[in-house]
Amino acid sequence: MGRVTERRKVLRIRDGVVSTRSDTLVAEEPLEIRLNGKPLAITMRTPGDDFALAAGFLVSEGVLAAASDVQNIVYCAGATADGVNTYNVVDVKTAPGVSLPDFGLERNVYTSSSCGLCGKASLDAVRTTAHWPIADSPRLRVTPALLAELPERLRAAQRVFDRTGGLHAAALFTEDGELLDVKEDVGRHNAVDKLVGRALQNAGLPLSRTVLLVSGRASFELAQKAVMAGIPVLAAVSAPSSLAVDLAAETGLTLVGFLRGSSMNVYAGDDRIVLAEETAED
Repeated sequence: MGRVTERRKVLRIRDGVVSTRSDTLVAEEPLEIRLNGKPLAITMRTPGDDFALAAGFLVSEGVLAAASDVQNIVYCAGATADGVNTYNVVDVKTAPGVSLPDFGLERNVYTSSSCGLCGKASLDAVRTTAHWPIADSPRLRVTPALLAELPERLRAAQRVFDRTGGLHAAALFTEDGELLDVKEDVGRHNAVDKLVGRALQNAGLPLSRTVLLVSGRASFELAQKAVMAGIPVLAAVSAPSSLAVDLAAETGLTLVGFLRGSSMNVYAGDDRIVLAEETAED
């Protein structure tokens, strides 16, 4: 697993019995993302799939839309005094002719493992124009019964979570519930970026026939990433934020929260949900 996990000694107390043991923890390290040699963002992430993470991040920022937009992605020299590569700096070089958005707006380029990209100058700056408007995408439709099955399928695919209990996960499913890909990371937004970046590298964008499931809450950033990748349905096992609901309503994204067992709340885009009475009529 490389640096995905690390071992630490802990003091364990169970029913008054004290012991020492080694525990497996999920690794968290900074990744600096550079664009054409210039620093753009720093995210705290679980090492692994770093090129996909950087590519997915740039999809959500409106920079990349196809694999042909990327000339190459490389690790830069590391941050140690003796020049040892830490594999914590990635540079994405765009292909000739790719136009770049204006990154001159005030922003905090630090993104934590929990909050996603923070400090944009305004909501208007975040609401980047999507390459594939979801409202114009093919009308994928899903049943509540299918959605109810997805969290267990995601949980079964979380290999590192079983060892650490400290990772978020994101997964892509087909409209029939087939698991296409799953990524784990200390940051739920990083997990989504890794999914989207891998799809871009495989010439799979837009993801217009997929459902995105995240293991935690649905923030504005996650809704934005879904919209920018052309994903029509975003489901979360926890709550969405108010801004996520607003963005979903504006863009035509179907947003499902509190997906637990057969219970769920549909906050926007309920026209993609096939209800029982509708099935009966059909």
